[in-house]
Amino acid sequence: MSYPPQSPVITAARSGAPAPRLLDEVRRRLRLKHYSFRTEGIYVGWIRRFILANGKRHPRDMGAVEVEGFLSGLAVHGGVAASTQNQALSALLFLYREVLRVDLPWMETMVRAKRSQRVPTVLSREEVQALLVQMEGRPWLLASLLYGTGMRLMECMRLRVKDVDFARNEITVRDGKGGKDRRTVLPKRLIEPLQREIDRASVLHESDLIAGFGVARLPHALARKYPQAGREFGWQFVFPSAQRSVDPLDGVERRHHFDEGLLSRSLKSACRRAGIVKPVSAHTLRHSFATHLLESGYDIRTVQELLGHKDVATTQIYTHVLNRGGHGVLSPLDR
Repeated sequence: MSYPPQSPVITAARSGAPAPRLLDEVRRRLRLKHYSFRTEGIYVGWIRRFILANGKRHPRDMGAVEVEGFLSGLAVHGGVAASTQNQALSALLFLYREVLRVDLPWMETMVRAKRSQRVPTVLSREEVQALLVQMEGRPWLLASLLYGTGMRLMECMRLRVKDVDFARNEITVRDGKGGKDRRTVLPKRLIEPLQREIDRASVLHESDLIAGFGVARLPHALARKYPQAGREFGWQFVFPSAQRSVDPLDGVERRHHFDEGLLSRSLKSACRRAGIVKPVSAHTLRHSFATHLLESGYDIRTVQELLGHKDVATTQIYTHVLNRGGHGVLSPLDR
């Protein structure tokens, strides 16, 4: 008769060996399954909050009652959105299934909160122009690239030199949402400033190599397969940070990408100066990219591929925010 594998935390406790700390084991399992570093931080944060909310009891001593109480508390007292509540649930399910290896019946019946259907905030072409006029330097280039390509914020930040093809006027987005690669358009107006940015990155990379650094973090096991690839300029970030820092995943000092928080603050400041009252974020530029393409007559399948949506139904939301009115219908009053 076969039994499910035991968690290292439980196995060590039964054998008398010192058990690894629970959150350290959570991080190890997340990295083993190739979750992103941002997801790792979010999941560990929710699991820590769950433990603290229940008097620091160990999760293996808790179950459905505690999980439901925690999630209900988030909605009733915390007033969090359904997506935030579902995020917390995903973190706890990962803890019980992947770390503690406990597959309890209540896990299958746990109901996720129903997400509300929201219409995305979209800027008009005039508002986008007014926004970009108020920006300069690297924040201007990043904002222009987000609007001109439809990339997500972190897809833009993590863009590597090798994935910018000036000859074909296209950008290859690697490991996007869902682990998928795709290609999107490179605006001709951004070719020259983007080339200057890459030249600047080249100078930084040469100085790092001279100082004994300059090894980029490679995805998955490529660093073991190609030990010298990390030193190649093609693997460097197009938008490198000004300072080197220690990588929290392996403790190696290297140059990370530009801080996305600086772009967010720059966008908010530019919105105030431009007199835009809509709530604007980096994702708003992606929404505007899709909407303006549909307004220009491009078919929805093309827009779906450029955005990297798995289902065309996700892209269809942009058909409800066109300037032609709801669902593209002309009101009888305007006739």
